Parts: sequence; structure tokens; C-alpha cells
Amino acid sequence: MAKDVTVTIYGAEWCGPCHGLKNYLKSKKVPYEYVDVDEERDKGRELVAKTGWSAIPVTEIAGEYILGFDRERIDHAMRYHKLI
Repeated sequence: MAKDVTVTIYGAEWCGPCHGLKNYLKSKKVPYEYVDVDEERDKGRELVAKTGWSAIPVTEIAGEYILGFDRERIDHAMRYHKLI
């Protein structure tokens, strides 16, 4: 796995797709940081400022933002960065 590549999920506890995404990354053995935008509102506002998106989940892989649990795009980014 690429050492300097980080994966961050922006989500909330009430969000079903967020839980699905976390479970998916765990099944792929991909470590990630989880930011609960309800608990860390400043980070949520920063995300909206960067992306213009106010929906979750958002996955950030090495600076690339992916809206929703878009398995195809997430897998592509993880393969590109040699995470899977």
C-alpha cells in the first residue's frame, strides 16, 4: 500500500450510505480517517467550501473528492493509488 496516501470519509452517524462505505473500506482492508460532520462542524464547512457539496458521504483519496458511495470511482482511485 502507498504510504503517503490518505483516505478520509466525511459522514454522519445517521447516514446509511456512510456506514456502508466504512464497512466496504474495512472489507478491503483500507485504513481511513472518519470525520463526523455533525460532531466536527468546522471540517464539514471546510468540505463544503472546497467542493461545493453539502451531501454525504464524501470520500477524499489523496486530495480527490468523490461524492456518495460511488463504488466504481472509489475503487478506481484506490487502485490508482495502489491501496488495493
